[in-house]
Amino acid sequence: MQKQNLKKSIYILPNLFTSMNLFCGYYSITASVQLRFVDAAIAILIGGVFDLLDGKIARATNTTSKFGIEYDSLADLITFGLAPALLMFLWVLESTGRPGWSATFLFAICGALRLARFNTSTSSSSDFEGLPIPAAAAMNVSLVLFFSRLQISPESYKLIFLVLMFGLSFCMVSSFRYKSFKKVSFFKSMKFNRLVGLILILVAIATEPYILLFIVFSIYVISGPFLTLIYHSSSKDDKETQIDKGFYK
Repeated sequence: MQKQNLKKSIYILPNLFTSMNLFCGYYSITASVQLRFVDAAIAILIGGVFDLLDGKIARATNTTSKFGIEYDSLADLITFGLAPALLMFLWVLESTGRPGWSATFLFAICGALRLARFNTSTSSSSDFEGLPIPAAAAMNVSLVLFFSRLQISPESYKLIFLVLMFGLSFCMVSSFRYKSFKKVSFFKSMKFNRLVGLILILVAIATEPYILLFIVFSIYVISGPFLTLIYHSSSKDDKETQIDKGFYK
């Protein structure tokens, strides 16, 4: 009986982190409605940390479950789909009228489609197919923090943000290949050089977090089309090489 109770108590931990992720999304929505856009953006980033940890903890403690996967997806839809869409609309796109709410609604629905495709995918590839919804949300959040840090008014760039929302929505439902960090584990030993490199990266981000986070997430979003282009080019060269070998054989 004690072992069964212990096993049941372990499952609480990853779901608790998922609940904290959901709370961050709810807090972000309330902060956006109150026009506290920086607080709303930071809440989504904190939610991303909880989203990262719940999966790591579930795999490390061998407590993954179908309930946890579905609950995590529902929380992700609110924190990384609805919350950033509302944030971008109230922050800069409200003045654009119908195109603004259309772009933000498209972002939310493409995020839902991206999560549904991920949950039903049977691919064994270590890469993501399409931009992950947390990365798409982080791109929006980093823009809010970047403009806030440099004290730039977003009104002059609202058309750029409008195009960006459509672009991020497309990337989420596209077949672009994005690198996954699933294999990175916080519960396994690592080489000393990697530890030093990780510490240096964290120190650099802590120095100018708003600017460096914007650069990091921008690079990640752009990396998808480039990786896809490189993959197709290499596969095309391999096919041509095989054809040549078969021809000269």
